[in-house]
Amino acid sequence: SSSSLIVDSFGNCSDYPKYYRKSKDKLAEEQKKLSKRKKGGNNWKKQRMKVAKIHEKIRNQRNDYLHKLSSKIAKAYSSVIIEDIDMKEISSHLHLGKSTMDNGFGILRRLLEYKLLDQDKPLIKVNKWFPSSKLCSHCHNIYSNLKLDERVWTCNICHIEHKRDINAAINIKEEGLRILGVIDNNKNRWANGVSLAIIPTLVGTSQEAPSS
Repeated sequence: SSSSLIVDSFGNCSDYPKYYRKSKDKLAEEQKKLSKRKKGGNNWKKQRMKVAKIHEKIRNQRNDYLHKLSSKIAKAYSSVIIEDIDMKEISSHLHLGKSTMDNGFGILRRLLEYKLLDQDKPLIKVNKWFPSSKLCSHCHNIYSNLKLDERVWTCNICHIEHKRDINAAINIKEEGLRILGVIDNNKNRWANGVSLAIIPTLVGTSQEAPSS
């Protein structure tokens, strides 16, 4: 499952309240009651409303949390860098559907995009095929045999030990700043600001994610 919502290029993790999983038992109970009601009847309609209200509460809790987090990030940094990945594709490939959809990284990305735009700050997207996890942030050697369940690895060239997600975030920040220097006519525009790279934290045991 996902260990937290995001990890950033400063090594900070943002743990998210797992709203769906916290309400899972209650939701299952009410859905079971719904399945026993005669479809279309008054009791069925009342029970369907109960189920809908649980879903609405989960959605509102998640959105409130993500709005506050995105506002905090957009206010604190002059630019934000992310991987340009499809969270639905990732969740499907790694069998992380509930965890990935529960944490709402896709929603966070959309919120950041418009909040940064309102402040005339860039959201830089790094290509999903950039080898962020496999690239040593110290010597830039690529550890091509890295598996998804390897959360810590040691570079066989410089022998530096890396925490997978933090190393990836550092590499994404470096690549994003390189892109910013290329696409921004005023290369020094953000020189006095602080940039942040964030990535979704994914843990699994199946095939490697395309973004790694």
